[in-house]
Amino acid sequence: MEISGPAVRMRIYLGESDRLGHIPLHEAVVKRAREEGLAGATVLKGVLGFGASDHIRTSKLLDLSGDMPLVVEIVDTTEKIEAFRPVLTEMMERCAKGGMVTLGDVEVLHYKPGKKPA
Repeated sequence: MEISGPAVRMRIYLGESDRLGHIPLHEAVVKRAREEGLAGATVLKGVLGFGASDHIRTSKLLDLSGDMPLVVEIVDTTEKIEAFRPVLTEMMERCAKGGMVTLGDVEVLHYKPGKKPA
């Protein structure tokens, strides 16, 4: 699959301790995005942040937090992102930990899968 031109970036803001059953929520989202055939997903770990709880999470040694902020980014066509939205909503509701999801238009300049190793 190749993508170029207009696309949508979905950003999912979570806490590192958010879980869906026994699996970290960010891992469950990435695995489900793969199952749904999305182009790809990346998890980014924050070093400092706060959300609706107003609790600052930091990686400072004196304030070690087991709940660092995470962002899962997924870029794909509008149709595929829209099809994934109810799946993600259901996952986040089952987790019941909060979070935030944003959508933004992006322009894909290059996306082409590399060759698989032999």
